[in-house]
Amino acid sequence: MQYNPLELETKWQQTWDQTNAFEPLVDMSKKKKYILSMFPYPSGRIHMGHVRNYTIGDAIARHYRKNGFNVLHPIGWDSFGMPAENAAIKHGVHPKKWTYENIDYMRKELASLGLSFSKKREFAASDVLYTKHEQRIFIEMFNKGLVYQKSATLNWCNTCQTVLANEQVEEGCCWRCDNPVEQRLLPGYYLKITQYAQELLDDCEKLREGWPSQVLTMQENWIGRSEGLEFNFTLSDASKAKLGNQFTSYKVFTTRPDTIYGVSYSALAPEHAIVKYLIEHKLLSEDKIAQIKKMQSVGARDRAQAPKEGVSLELDVIHPLTGKNVPVWVANFVLVEYGGGAVMAVPAHDERDFEFATKYDLAITQSIETSTSFDGRAATTDYGTLVNSGEFTGLDSKSAQKAIIAHFEAQKIGTKVINYKLRDWGISRQRYWGAPIPMIHCPKCGLVPEKIENLPVALPDDVEIKGEGNPLDKHPTWKFTKCPCCGEDAIRETDTMDTFFQSSWYFLRYTTDPSLWNDAPFDKESANYWMNVDQYVGGIEHAILHLLYSRFFTKVLRDLGYVSCDEPFANLLTQGMVLKDGSKMSKSKGNTVDPDAIIKTYGADTARLFILFAAPPQKELEWNDSAVEGAFRFLKRFAQKSENALSCKTLPIIDHNTLSKESKYARKKVYEALKKSNEIYEGTYTFNTLIAASMEALNALSDQNDSAVWSEGYFVLLNILEPIVPHICWEMSESLFGCANLAPIAMKEEVFVEDSMILAVTVNGKKRAEIEVETSISKEDALVLGKESVSKWIEGSELIKEIYVPNKLINLVVK
Repeated sequence: MQYNPLELETKWQQTWDQTNAFEPLVDMSKKKKYILSMFPYPSGRIHMGHVRNYTIGDAIARHYRKNGFNVLHPIGWDSFGMPAENAAIKHGVHPKKWTYENIDYMRKELASLGLSFSKKREFAASDVLYTKHEQRIFIEMFNKGLVYQKSATLNWCNTCQTVLANEQVEEGCCWRCDNPVEQRLLPGYYLKITQYAQELLDDCEKLREGWPSQVLTMQENWIGRSEGLEFNFTLSDASKAKLGNQFTSYKVFTTRPDTIYGVSYSALAPEHAIVKYLIEHKLLSEDKIAQIKKMQSVGARDRAQAPKEGVSLELDVIHPLTGKNVPVWVANFVLVEYGGGAVMAVPAHDERDFEFATKYDLAITQSIETSTSFDGRAATTDYGTLVNSGEFTGLDSKSAQKAIIAHFEAQKIGTKVINYKLRDWGISRQRYWGAPIPMIHCPKCGLVPEKIENLPVALPDDVEIKGEGNPLDKHPTWKFTKCPCCGEDAIRETDTMDTFFQSSWYFLRYTTDPSLWNDAPFDKESANYWMNVDQYVGGIEHAILHLLYSRFFTKVLRDLGYVSCDEPFANLLTQGMVLKDGSKMSKSKGNTVDPDAIIKTYGADTARLFILFAAPPQKELEWNDSAVEGAFRFLKRFAQKSENALSCKTLPIIDHNTLSKESKYARKKVYEALKKSNEIYEGTYTFNTLIAASMEALNALSDQNDSAVWSEGYFVLLNILEPIVPHICWEMSESLFGCANLAPIAMKEEVFVEDSMILAVTVNGKKRAEIEVETSISKEDALVLGKESVSKWIEGSELIKEIYVPNKLINLVVK
């Protein structure tokens, strides 16, 4: 067969499309597989990362489909978000138009790869119908007490009149206009993910077998469960007076109560209420206020990497055990979101506290003696024995922690608590291109949800996006409405939802036949059949936010009665990046490879073969032009060699015993490849080893001339390579076998029975020869042949010992 990839790929893509070849069946009695790759953002063009992600998922889906499973393998679009608004500002095009034109283009690009997606279940997260149902979910979460509104300190660009994510703050300035960013207290909506913190942590155990340990560790650290002591630092009388008696104390939390006698200062977050009071009432010098405001303008992520900085607040608190005054500072390393925004600092036994104390010449008091002697030049952070610790001196750290917590509780001055680093999820965005939050502000009724029957609250199309402020808030009519409770004039919420809200439940939407999409977010019976997702494929950059939020949503929807499962994804594969010249592909580096150009030049099957052959899916993949050429040459040779196979509708019946040595070896290599195919889909997905085994099989077939063996070889190889290079495999399978080979194939154990074996012959442990003998040979005959093969090394020597190890070696010991 002459290999013309453009012609045959177009033919089979049209055939699959016309026959709805990849739509899941409605028969819920069949065994199922739900294979899902993370849905893409419609940025305009696909890149090689997309090709890798979707080719991996497609190979898995095709494997299970031809092995008799009911397979759900959908695609959609994560289509809300900032890039569309940025395009509107830059090019003057409406975000909706830009988004859906990009979807149309990228859909064609993905189709050109021959991906076996369900076309009927495709949707975009910006579709009004999808918005309708997620607004319903939001309202149900609100009614269950899982949504609340509060004010929080956020990054604010006064020039652009908008909130910025931490990632959009670059060295304290707005990424777009480069003007300084302020920290402003702004109202927003929050989801109570912290209510599920312990369950999210506990259920990581359910995922041990199917998820990479690195991802689970990242989630566990992000949730950050810690046990410790919470107590109040009481302000000194002078400090209370300075604060106008508006504050008497503040809470702190520590996981190391055994170090409490080493406290030499306390530090507050720049956003702490006491710090704000001092600034508002000008109770600090102008220089100190300026320094604190500079700290406030830096996002939490940048602060964590910045040098430790602080300012004395000229306040003191009372140590709860010693009664001594402890100075209070503001420090950039203290976060208002964790532990109340205040810490007790123990510089002798905490590296961060030590760095700060050394910089500002604060007292350093040892309270733990460890195996590393404390010399005042570095903190000793290990557990040890308490010193200088009053009645607790002499106790080991673990015992002291229990004793000190018990003392605080008995004196009613503190309690043992469990804390989590995980914060509630703020979903408010002052953007246009997002799902409107379906809440209404009524002067009479307060904050109330829209009626379910009034959903969706759709975006207005007639907006002008200039990048300044929220277009929904500025719209002349959109936000004006009636209260769903009292009917009086009211104002719609103009914030839109974080796009992670959409991606936290999209996988459930796919489970339902589109004929039911209008009535509910998804059908429970269908969701219970298809869930969990059997294999989820995506980048490790989503290890925390998307994957954690999806787990949270699944548990919430379970509690709301929508689903029965506890976890969304049974197995997770995080594919490595595609590199070129050692770096991640990016337009700025000029090292991108256009998938469209590769497909046009070599065909989709070549792109797929290279992507899956160059490296295991979990590893980084280095782009190699010559390897792409090599993949194309293999497919061309594979097509040409098919002329040696004869047409048949079933596997040829072959008498293995009558075959030549070369034909027997060829059959063995073919079935070794089939065995490898069955193995890799059990979870390793090392497609590169399967492709290598298939190439070896083709080479072995080429070294023999039995037409039945050729036919059997292609019957099997086309089956196992179909998930990887589907177009060429369907073409040859149709012409040779009427596609009868694209079904489960039984293993032929006879091919692994060897007629002969290779024996290494060693003299005094050094290999001198190899001999091929029949597997039925006796020990005596084997030794005779072995000695003949090394006669020149043993001639004239005394034979001391003869060792025979079947299937392995003959060792002769001489002197």
